[in-house]
Amino acid sequence: MEPLDIGIAVTGVMLVMVVLGLRVAFAAAIAGVIGLVWIFWARKGYAGDEFFWALTIAAKTAGQVPHSKVSSQALSLIPTFILIGYLAYYAGLTKALFEAAKRWIAWVPGGLAVSTVFATAGFAAVSGASVATSAVFARIAIPEMLKIGYDKRFAAGVVAAGGTLASLIPPSAILVIYAIIVEQDVGKLLLAGFVPGAFSALVYGILIVCLALSIKNFGPPVSGYSWKERFESLPPALPIFFVVFVIICFVYNPFGGDAWGTPTEGGAIGAFVVFLMALYRGMRWDQFKDALIETARLAVMIFTIIWGVLIYVRFLGFADLPSAFSDWLTALDQSPWITLVCILLAYAILGMFMDAIGMLLLTLPITYPAVMALNGGEFVSAADSAFGMSGPMCGIWFGILVVKMAEFCLITPPIGLNCFVVAGVRDDLSVQDVFKGVTPFFIADAITIALLVAFPAIVLWLPGLAAG
Repeated sequence: MEPLDIGIAVTGVMLVMVVLGLRVAFAAAIAGVIGLVWIFWARKGYAGDEFFWALTIAAKTAGQVPHSKVSSQALSLIPTFILIGYLAYYAGLTKALFEAAKRWIAWVPGGLAVSTVFATAGFAAVSGASVATSAVFARIAIPEMLKIGYDKRFAAGVVAAGGTLASLIPPSAILVIYAIIVEQDVGKLLLAGFVPGAFSALVYGILIVCLALSIKNFGPPVSGYSWKERFESLPPALPIFFVVFVIICFVYNPFGGDAWGTPTEGGAIGAFVVFLMALYRGMRWDQFKDALIETARLAVMIFTIIWGVLIYVRFLGFADLPSAFSDWLTALDQSPWITLVCILLAYAILGMFMDAIGMLLLTLPITYPAVMALNGGEFVSAADSAFGMSGPMCGIWFGILVVKMAEFCLITPPIGLNCFVVAGVRDDLSVQDVFKGVTPFFIADAITIALLVAFPAIVLWLPGLAAG
């Protein structure tokens, strides 16, 4: 068999293992090792005495690849971003943020649900993990919504959908993973996530207001707060914005001139600032230990997936599958825009059966080169491109699109992780209740993705400023 045929066959085996329930990290690693052995052995004509030689070379390759990539400095952002979120929770910043959002926004139709969305967006700006965001607000926001008469399923859906914003709004672990896999600029990708993340929150808010106006007894507005009470709620929430400011300054200096440091340094400084805030607000040793343990658990899970998938990615390189797929797509007699939409639809379907991080890690080595080829290549100018943007900007734009698709997958059945987290935190909710509650947000996400595709400037405005 030719290497390309081996690549297709092994990829099919890996997908079967994933569908049967094997963890993505292990399915990818097993498939990668099998594929490497197969390719090396095929080069020797399947001679019996050469099998152990092929196995040895494959084992060495599989052992070297994960270390070379995971030792990258940029990946150190992931545990620091996750730690920021957990420390912010124990510092009481989440409650302060939710209280401020409630006092300022809850007077609109469906106001408490809208407040929850904007509070999750604010917390997402200091938390790199959607799962952590959903778990925190399931404890804080759902009881408040139930008190004033919200349907418990919709209340759970608001929290699950709002939690997905942490995937897009920096600091974002998924954006960092994307940057490492496709070798894009981490700082520009993090900047690119701010406006689309805020835009997604706005679309969610508009959807909730429309539902409240069209459905009787949907969720009454919360009024009665004086201007004094509103302004009093701001100081406790300001530390959130201070941490965001620190991270932005390290990624991109808003005052002009060079940035203050690298994104990695920004993440570390942000975690230290939140740690000091937590100490000031009375964080105990047990709480600090819990934050470290939860951070370690989530970081290890992410790194394990990365290790396994990188072995599979190296096998794909030997099989030349990404190049073959790119050539096939560019040869299609249809608009590149139609092809791009088909790729995004494939992500929506694939996300029903895989977790977001695993899905991106497995597919990006194939889809990213294909999209870049559709646009005209890595170094194409905006004037000569198919999508109206240069090669580097297309890489950033596509990154935001696929991360938004990953957000979508966090709430789609049957694997939607955020829905399982919310149901796990609340004993009065089943997973089916949460999936029913997030259904309206599928429409909001579809609208957001369509607008991000149609108007790339929403994504590229901030990184364009940085480039300028």
